[in-house]
Amino acid sequence: MLFGGGAARLAALVVLAALVPMTGLLAASCPNTGLKVAPFVFVTAKGRFRYNLEVAATPRQQECGLMHRTSMARGGGMYFPFDAPKETAFWMENTPLSLDLIFLTTDRHVLSITAGAKPNSRMIIGSKGVAASVIELGAGEAARMGLKPGDRVER
Repeated sequence: MLFGGGAARLAALVVLAALVPMTGLLAASCPNTGLKVAPFVFVTAKGRFRYNLEVAATPRQQECGLMHRTSMARGGGMYFPFDAPKETAFWMENTPLSLDLIFLTTDRHVLSITAGAKPNSRMIIGSKGVAASVIELGAGEAARMGLKPGDRVER
């Protein structure tokens, strides 16, 4: 599309800039791709379930998490190890995927599960106790495995 000169061109550029979603710029600044991947096994009454999880190791990687991702591979997810166990909380702002959040104890037992966290929500999702790490999987995965508090996660 061609625009006239001067003021008309400037006005058209301002309108176009307003139409470009900021999420693209924010996504570019999030270091949440190309992360190290590690195998994890969930052990439940229904069996053993293997996942390959991206590891969000740094504070910045953890801050970004799965923000701006529009898909996740089956058997994938993200692991958030903390430097020290703590009561923690997450939210889903800028995260278009619905996720299951699994909070783990220091010995990698399931502390609590928040299933089907609402995409792009600012609702606070608390750990309901002291957690050493968190795993995010696609919504429905915890139910598919029959995952319950007290179940074990092996690495």
